[in-house]
Amino acid sequence: MWFSFWRSRDRLSLDELRYLTDQLQKVQIVNEFNKDFVIEALRSIAELLTYGDQHNPAYFEFFMEKQVMGEFVRILKVSRTHAVSLQLLQTLSIMIQNLKSEHAIYYLFSNEHINYLISYSFDFRNEELLSYYISFLRAISGKLNKNTISLLVKTQNDEVVSFPLYSEAIRFAFHEESMVRIAVRTLTLNVYHVGDDNVNRYITSSPHAEYFSNLVSFFRKQCIELNKLVSSTLKNPDPNSTSTILAAVDEIEDNLYYFSDAISAGIPDIGRLLTDNCLQLLILPLLLPSLRMDNVNGIEIGAVTSLYLLCCILRIVKIKDLANTIAAALFCPPEAYIPHFEAKLNGFTSGHGFTHESQLLDNNTAGEVDGECLRVTVSDMATSSHVHPQDLVTQNDCNGSHLALREALLCYITTGDDVQVLGSLSVLATLLQTKELDESMLDALGILPQRKQHKKLLLQALVGEGSDEEQLFSRGSSTVNDGTSTELDGYLQRLKEQYGVLCSFLERGTSPHVNRCQVLDALVSLFCRSNISAETLWDGGWLLRQLLPYSEAEFNSHHHELLKGSYKNCTSALLQEIRGVWPDLLITVLCDEWKKCKRVIEASSPRKDPKCILLPVQKSFSEDVISGESSFTAGDRMCESVKVFVLLLQLQMFSLGRVLPDHPPTFPPSNIPENSRARAAGLDISGPKPGTELRLVDAVPCRIAFERGKERHFSLLAISMGTSGWIVLAEELPVNRQFGVVRVAAPLAGSNPRIDEKHSRWLHLRIRPSALPFMDPSKSGVYNKVKSKALVDGRWTLAFRDEESCKSAFSMILEEMNLQFNEVERRLRPLLDLERDSDFSNLSPRPPKALSSNTTASNSL
Repeated sequence: MWFSFWRSRDRLSLDELRYLTDQLQKVQIVNEFNKDFVIEALRSIAELLTYGDQHNPAYFEFFMEKQVMGEFVRILKVSRTHAVSLQLLQTLSIMIQNLKSEHAIYYLFSNEHINYLISYSFDFRNEELLSYYISFLRAISGKLNKNTISLLVKTQNDEVVSFPLYSEAIRFAFHEESMVRIAVRTLTLNVYHVGDDNVNRYITSSPHAEYFSNLVSFFRKQCIELNKLVSSTLKNPDPNSTSTILAAVDEIEDNLYYFSDAISAGIPDIGRLLTDNCLQLLILPLLLPSLRMDNVNGIEIGAVTSLYLLCCILRIVKIKDLANTIAAALFCPPEAYIPHFEAKLNGFTSGHGFTHESQLLDNNTAGEVDGECLRVTVSDMATSSHVHPQDLVTQNDCNGSHLALREALLCYITTGDDVQVLGSLSVLATLLQTKELDESMLDALGILPQRKQHKKLLLQALVGEGSDEEQLFSRGSSTVNDGTSTELDGYLQRLKEQYGVLCSFLERGTSPHVNRCQVLDALVSLFCRSNISAETLWDGGWLLRQLLPYSEAEFNSHHHELLKGSYKNCTSALLQEIRGVWPDLLITVLCDEWKKCKRVIEASSPRKDPKCILLPVQKSFSEDVISGESSFTAGDRMCESVKVFVLLLQLQMFSLGRVLPDHPPTFPPSNIPENSRARAAGLDISGPKPGTELRLVDAVPCRIAFERGKERHFSLLAISMGTSGWIVLAEELPVNRQFGVVRVAAPLAGSNPRIDEKHSRWLHLRIRPSALPFMDPSKSGVYNKVKSKALVDGRWTLAFRDEESCKSAFSMILEEMNLQFNEVERRLRPLLDLERDSDFSNLSPRPPKALSSNTTASNSL
C-alpha cells in the first residue's frame, strides 16, 4: 500500500485528496514503519485544501463530507511518535492561517475537534512540540471574531464556563522561552479585542483573573532582576553591562506595552485588575518605599531603578486611575506603604514587611498585601517660597521619616547625586506630560504649567464658576480650590479604603502656590550646584521652562539673585577657559551649545529617555591621566562650562520674559592688524598649511627629532590670527633664506611652553589636536571606543643654538598666545558684560570705545 502512494498523479487534483483521505482511513496505528507516509499525507492535505480554497470549493466540500477533521483526531490518538503530532499541529496551523473562506473556518471551529486538540495532553517536554502547539493556538486566535469565538466556548445559562483556547494558552504565559511568552500575549490580545461581553466576564472573573495578578508578579520579578543588574554594574563595571541593562529594559518595556495593549481593548475590568495589581504588588509595597529606603524586608531595589520604573509605568500604561493614584501617593511618606505587624519566628520579632519575593513567585499567588491601616501624619511643607527643600531635612538627609515622597523627590534634586537628580527630574517631567493625570493633581503637586492654570481660570470665569475675575491675575490664584481638594482627597480616600494606606495632613488647605514655589526653589537650587553635569542641568532647565513659560510672580527676586550668583561663577569659569587650552574653539562651541540648549528648553518634551539613568557613566579623561591635565580633559571641562553658562544665561533671559535670540550676542571678527606677525609672514585668512610659503620674519632656528636619531633643522614661528593661532616649523628655501616652506603647523593654544630646568636651550611644548574629537562626526566612533582610555597629547622638545634664542622663542609664543586670548575675550565681551546688566534688557552687543571704526556689533559669528 505504501508504494502505491508514489504512483503518478496530479498532486493538486481532487483525486489526490480522495486518495490521501482513503489511505489515512486505513491506518489503524502509527509507528516507525508508516509514520513517514502519515506525515507526508497530512502535509499534502493541508496543501490541497489551501489550493482548493482559492480555486475549487469542491475540495473543502469533500473534506467536510469525509469528516477528515475526525480522521486527524483519530490519527493523533493512535500515534506513537512525536513526529506525527508535530505534523498534525503544523497542518492545522497552515490550514487555519491560509483558508480565506469564512464557511471553511466556521466548519473547522464548529465541532469539538479543535477544542479536543487544544486540550490534548501533548508531551511538552519536547520543546519543538511546544513551539508547534503554541503556533497552532495563535493561528486559531488570529481567526477570532464575535461569530467564531462563540464556536470555541462552552456556555451554561448564557455564561461562559469553558474556553480551552484561553485557559490552556495562559498556562504558558510565563514560560522561560521568550518566543512562547510573546505568542501567548498575542493570543490573549486577540481574545480581548474581539469584544464579546460573555467572554470578557469569563476572563476577568476567578480563577482566570489570577492571570493578571500573576502577570504583575512576573513583572515585579523582572524589575528586581533589573535592579540587581544596575547594582552589579555600579560595583563591577563591565564593557558589556550597557547592552545587558538595555536588554533587560527592553523586556520591562515590552511587558508594559502589553499591559497598554490589553487596556486598549476597552474592557474596563482588565484596566481595573491591572491597576489594582500594579498598585498592590509593585508600586505601593516596592517602588514608592524604595524612593527613600534601600531595603524592603530583604528585597533590595534602588531609588534610581524605582524612579525609572515609575516613569515607564506612567508613560506607557494609560490608565487614569493608576496615574492619579500614583500622584496622590506622592503626598504620603514611604512608611505609609509598609504595614507593621509582629511575626515571631524562633523568638525574633519581625517589625514589618510584605511577603518575601521568593514566596510570592514560588507559590504563584497574587501576593496579598496586609490590609492593616496605618495612620501617618504628614506636616505641611513650608508656607513661604523662601524656605528651601534642603532646609526641610536634617543634615541633607533625604531619608527623614517626616518627608512625603513628593518632598523626597525635591530633596534628591537639591542634594542628590547626578543620577538621582536626573531620575527625580524625569519623574516630574513624566507626571507633567501624563495626559491621564488630572490638571488639578498637577496643580496640587506644584507642576501645573502656568499657561494651563490661566486657561483653567479663564474658562471658569467665562462660565461663571470663578469667584472673581481678579483671581485670574492674582498671585494667589493657584491656591487650592474645591476641585483640586476634591480630586486629591478622593484618591487619598481610595488609597485608604482599597489599599490600606492612610495619610492625613496636619494642616488642611495646602496651597498649590506653596507647592509650586517649592518646586521652583528646588530647581533654582539645582542650577546653583557645581557637582551636577550640564546635561542634567539642561533637563532641569526644560522643566523650569514648562512651569514658567512667561514671567510669573512665583519666580521672585530671590530666585533671580541665586541664578545671577551662579551665572557669575560660570562667567569666571568661562574667563579661565579663554586663557585655557581651547580658546580657539570656545566661540564655536558656545554658538553650537547655544542653539542646542535653546532647542532643548523650548522642546515639547524632554530629550532624554528615562532609561539613561540606569546606564553606567563613562569615565572622563581626568580619571586616567597620571600626571598633569590632558587637553582632552580640558576640552571636556570647557564644553561643560560653556553648557552651564549658556543654560543659566538663557534661563535668566527667559524668566524675565525676553525672547531668546537664535545666536548668542558676540562681536564679529576684527581685521588683522598690519603690524602682526601673520601680516609680516604674508599669510592669508586660511592660515599656514603644509607646503605654504611664508616670510621668516622673527623666526628662530631650531632642531627637533620626530624619530630617534633623525634630527631636522627648522625655523620656529608663532602666529596668531584672530581667535586662531599656530606654532609653525618651516624649512628655509635654499635660494632665498628669508622665505620658508611650512612643514608642520600645530595649534598655538594649549602649547604650554616651558624652558627645561637643566638645559636652558631646550623648549618643551605640548601639542594638542586641532579639534576636539567629539566635535568631529568622522571621528566620533573612534572617540567613543577610546574614551575610557587615556588619550595622550603630543610632546615637542626644541633645541636652540643658545639660551637667548630659546628665550626669544618662548617670549614669541607667549606674546602670540596673549593676542589670541585677548581677541577671544573681545568677541565674547557682550556676553561677559551681561553679568553686570541686572535686567538683561539690552542683548545687542555694543563695541567698546577702543575698537576700530570698522568693527561693528553682530549677533552671530
